[in-house]
Amino acid sequence: MQRPPYSNIPPAHSPPLHHPVPQHVSTVPQLRSPPPPQGTPQSQGYGGYGGQQPQQHGGGYMNPAFGGFMNDSTAQMGFQVGKSAVMAGQEYMEQNFNRYINVSALKHYFNVSNSYVVHKLFLVLFPWRHRPWSRKQAFNPNGAQDSPSVFLPPRDDINSPDMYIPVMAFVTYILLSTLLAGLRGAFHPELLGLTATTAFGVVIFEILGLKLGCYILSISNESQLLDLVAYSGYKFVGIIVTLVVAEIVNGGKGTGGWVGWGVFLYCYFADAFFLLRSLRYVLLPESRPDQSSAPTQTVARAQRSRRTWFLAGYSYVVQLALMWILSRQEGATKVAQKAAG
Repeated sequence: MQRPPYSNIPPAHSPPLHHPVPQHVSTVPQLRSPPPPQGTPQSQGYGGYGGQQPQQHGGGYMNPAFGGFMNDSTAQMGFQVGKSAVMAGQEYMEQNFNRYINVSALKHYFNVSNSYVVHKLFLVLFPWRHRPWSRKQAFNPNGAQDSPSVFLPPRDDINSPDMYIPVMAFVTYILLSTLLAGLRGAFHPELLGLTATTAFGVVIFEILGLKLGCYILSISNESQLLDLVAYSGYKFVGIIVTLVVAEIVNGGKGTGGWVGWGVFLYCYFADAFFLLRSLRYVLLPESRPDQSSAPTQTVARAQRSRRTWFLAGYSYVVQLALMWILSRQEGATKVAQKAAG
């Protein structure tokens, strides 16, 4: 059988393709990045925002938002005028302050080191076998014999007085006294002010007495006042040791008892011996061997004898009374309780 031949069937015609036409016109504006700033290109940060940094001008930083304000000549002149006014005020304060206290000389007494503080505390508490007691003088590179003697700072001389230890001991004594009163349950807010006033009054009374004695005995020294202030504060070291040891041994009963009085007497004799040896160059000045042409400072034998008795009385009699007043904790506590009640 033969298949019948198929005729050529024409292809089917498909409808034409049409793209969708939007029914509403879009009104969303096209967003574009702003043009880069003129000048040095800056590093772009996240989101297209440039991480601009303040420009450096004239030794400092200037924000570009100020529009170069510091470059204005008027601003520069105002800055110079303000700087000159500040410097003039600082110089005026220094000149008026130096009338009462020599700042450069005061810095000499705080020129200490850790080694000096440790050895000085040991010397104040155990002065019995220390040698020598004379202070060291700085070497004069010019070799002028008529120039005034300059002593080495405390950092370089163990015999040189300082104010670091007296100031720290003064503050420690005030805080320690109130702390011990609190441990005994007798603390009052008035006790802090009373203890500070008593300690400050003792120091002022001691300095005034020393200056009066030096004036009567015609004792003069360039650094006498600051030296006396420094030496008057070393007694607080012995008082602190007395308070701590007596409080530990007596179980919070104060400085009474044999142990308290024993520690107090030892610290008193140590402080008196230390002052007797250290204050000899202040209260008993002598001429140096290289000052043959200068007027001698060697005093007569009678005058020297009076100065020696004055030094001994200050070192032993005055120190005993002052240290006993400062070590009395019960009396200060009672006064504070009366003031609070």
